Order: sequence, then C-alpha cells, then structure tokens
Amino acid sequence: MGLFFIALAVAYLLGNGYIYFRSWEVLHLVPTAVRWAFSLLYWAGACSLFFVFGNREMPVGAMSHALYYLSTGWLVFTLYLVMLLLGTDLLRLFHIQFPYRFIICLGLTIVILVGGYIHYSNPKTEVVRLDINKPVVEGEELRVVAVSDIHLGYGTTKSRLQRYVQLIMAQQPDLILISGDLIDSNLFPVKAQAMGEELRRLHAPLGIYMVPGNHEYHSGIRRCREFVQQETPICWLQDSTVVLANGLQIVGRDDRSNPHRKPLAELVRPLDPQRPFIVLDHQPTHLEEAVEARADLQFSGHTHDGQVWPLNYITRSLFEVSQGYKRLGETHVYVSSGLSLWGPPFRIGTCSELTLFNIHFKP
Repeated sequence: MGLFFIALAVAYLLGNGYIYFRSWEVLHLVPTAVRWAFSLLYWAGACSLFFVFGNREMPVGAMSHALYYLSTGWLVFTLYLVMLLLGTDLLRLFHIQFPYRFIICLGLTIVILVGGYIHYSNPKTEVVRLDINKPVVEGEELRVVAVSDIHLGYGTTKSRLQRYVQLIMAQQPDLILISGDLIDSNLFPVKAQAMGEELRRLHAPLGIYMVPGNHEYHSGIRRCREFVQQETPICWLQDSTVVLANGLQIVGRDDRSNPHRKPLAELVRPLDPQRPFIVLDHQPTHLEEAVEARADLQFSGHTHDGQVWPLNYITRSLFEVSQGYKRLGETHVYVSSGLSLWGPPFRIGTCSELTLFNIHFKP
C-alpha cells in the first residue's frame, strides 16, 4: 500500500509538471512578475495536498475547509487538465492545430469542476421497492433510509451534515441504516465542530444502526466507536446482530480492514431463519457469503462508484456491484455511491445518493 501511494504521488507531481510546462505557451507572453506570481501560486496549490494530509489536526474553520477543498480538488483539476492537454497533443500528431489550447483546456476544466461541485451538492434520492418473502411480527411495509460514506470532517462540515440530516428525516423513515465511513479520516474536526449535536437529531421508531468502514479504522476504531456510542443515538454494530421490535434482524459486519472479522455464516447462525434479515457490510466484496447465508438484503457502500469519470470504470471492474441494485439468488444487493464523498468535492459521471427502501414483507 505504501508503494501505491508513492507511485500516486509521483504521478501527481509529473502531471502537475506537465501542466506547468504547457502553461508556458501562455506565460511567455506576460511580464516576468506575472510569471513568477503564477509559478508560486501554482506550485503552492499543487503541494497543498501534501500539507493537508501531513497535518491531521488543522484548526477548524472556513479557512481549513477551503484549504481541504483546494488541496484535494487539485487532484481532479490535475486529472482533467492533463487529459484535455494530452488530447490536444494527440491532435497535433495528426497536424491538427489547436490555437489557445492551454486557455481553452483550462476553461473547460474549470467548467467541468464547477458542474461537478453543483452535482455533488445535490444528492438524489433513490427509491427502491423490495418484496421479501418472509413475515415480520407486525406490519407488512417498512420505510428504510440507508446511507453510506458521509465522511464527516474537514470536507463534510457540520453545515453540510445539517442538510443531510434534514434530507434523511424528510423521508419519515421507520429505520435508518448507515453502512460505514460516517467519519472521514480524523475524529478531531468532528468533535471540534460538535457534529454530535446534528447526529442527535436523527430519529426512527425502529432505531438507527451503523457498521464501521475502512475510514473508521483510519480515524481510530476505538475512538470512533466511543464517539458514536456516547454522543449519538446510533447503535454501533461490529460483528454483531440485533433483532428489532417488529422481528426484522440486522447483521452488522466489521469492516474487512479487520483481518480477523467473523465469517458471515457464524454471525447468522443464531438468527431465526423464518424471519427476514439485512446485512450491513461496508465493502461489497465476497457477496457470495450473503447469498450462501440466504440474506434477504445486503447494503454496502465504499466504492463511491469511482466518484469521478473515468475512475468509475475502475470500480466497476473491481466490484461485482459497484453501484445500484442487483439480485443474486434470493438475496437483494444494493451498493450506494455514497451520500457524501472523500476528498475532492466533485461528482462527475456519478451521483451522491440517499437510498429509500420501501420493503414489503410476506403477510
């Protein structure tokens, strides 16, 4: 994993070097003072990523939020501007001239990023109707709001969380499920912004349940568990199960970041096979375990559906279900692309989503 991040950092710096080199097609026309100012600002922006990830406890406020968005957003800025400039290089190989190409490519990149930010800021509500051929103790219909990958921290701030809580509660859920990565990579900004106050506004008659994701492990799994249990109404499930008042059973798996997590077959062994059960598992790997266990529904997240094009093609090649619904045997599988996201605040070719399950049980 260390070698992967080193390779990513090298590729990132090479990409920025390529952009800077191409920028001289315009810079040679401007005064020396402007060139120096641009160079300083450009490399400060490019290198801000290393500053942010090297400082886990920045002061919380508008400046740190803006710096976080600038530094992580520079990743996507680099990706798109490099792709556009390389496209013009290919055109030149075929003797197709592209005047003002740097300015045009820069303008297109900015337009794409603005559109991606607006798209990210307006999550969609995905309504999924499911029929489960098992009865519950009472009632036949259930409204379940399921979310994943909220990533609270320097990026997803308290004000954005407030909008998410309003969106969740507007669905009037009977049950709320959170499939991991509630915390981003550091509990410090979550506590500093008193985000527990907003999370305490969540309410559902049958309860609120979550499992840890890989980012809870990045943030410190013990501290995250204590925060959730002590400062929120959320019930923490970690290789554990719960039976709700209506007889629905919830199985909460530990994240696969823990190599010693329990097999799903062991977790479901004490359950009543005549009653329905839902599996929460942050990462949608080993879906065959849910099928073999005869789970009625598995809800996962983690993938972000790649977050920005063309990275969604990578996640779709890595996961059997990268986003959306699929039925495998008797098991319904749904993978959320995430209500929020990690790092760059853009959705390009993907969507932020809240999932509302309208579940009908056998009478």
